[in-house]
Amino acid sequence: SVAAKIMVFILLVASYDLLLGYTGIVSFAHTMFFGIGAYGVAIACTRIGPSWSALAVGVVCALVLSGLLALAIGLFSLRVRAIFFAMITLAVASAFQTLASQLSELTGGEDGLSFRLPEVLQPSFSLLEEPLLGADVDGRFLSYYLVFFATVVLFLLMLRIVNSPFGRVLQAIRENEFRAEALGYRVVVYRTLSTVLGALIATCAGALLAVWLRYNGPDTSLSFEIMLDVLLIVVIGGMGTMYGAVIGSAFFVYAQSYLQDLMQWISDGLQAVPLAAQFFSPDRWLLSLGLLFVLSVYY
Repeated sequence: SVAAKIMVFILLVASYDLLLGYTGIVSFAHTMFFGIGAYGVAIACTRIGPSWSALAVGVVCALVLSGLLALAIGLFSLRVRAIFFAMITLAVASAFQTLASQLSELTGGEDGLSFRLPEVLQPSFSLLEEPLLGADVDGRFLSYYLVFFATVVLFLLMLRIVNSPFGRVLQAIRENEFRAEALGYRVVVYRTLSTVLGALIATCAGALLAVWLRYNGPDTSLSFEIMLDVLLIVVIGGMGTMYGAVIGSAFFVYAQSYLQDLMQWISDGLQAVPLAAQFFSPDRWLLSLGLLFVLSVYY
């Protein structure tokens, strides 16, 4: 579960780094596209049924919707100054989250949607009677490797994009927008394409999250806390580097998952020093997580 969450975050953070780190675009609407991907799969599997065709319809519809929204945001908002663009995207994301909560007949409202996947991906399915290298080859196992291989393919695609001439133009726009324009590049076009590409990858990440959890709700994929987590991971891993998304996501998710256990172990070992034991109390794990973030950003 931790590894699957890391892979979803790798895709989400790398797609956001394409905007922030490579193009210099500050957007707060990225989790909106993430949520669209998750809701696309959830709604399709709920309405059509647990089938591969439902999965395909959900993903394709989510990609189309995300692409159109990203194109609209890019064309209408990227001509304004950076801070105003950031505020516009924040308003759009907030409106979309409210809409997802209100349309309960379609999205399940605050309760979200639980759904079934194709039989091969259901936990009850078993491909092999005997374990393979100590692992039960069941639906959960296959779901994990679906997430794994999709992440690898999409991450390699993003690496190819940023190392292409297109990626070099994005970096030129980040460094000096006016000079890039003077050299003959249509800055608005490139920034819009970057926004659309980032949105499509984020949509795929949301779809993979829904496949893994077999559930989606507003807090699962549309929460502003996820947007803040993505921003932190981009900074921790290093902006303008795809491999930073891997490092930052692994660090962040492992810290979220195991920091309390580590602090409990340290606190137990420091019982002879009451003040130190209290400082490392697992109840204060958020304080330690914050300190780790500050140190990682500073150094």
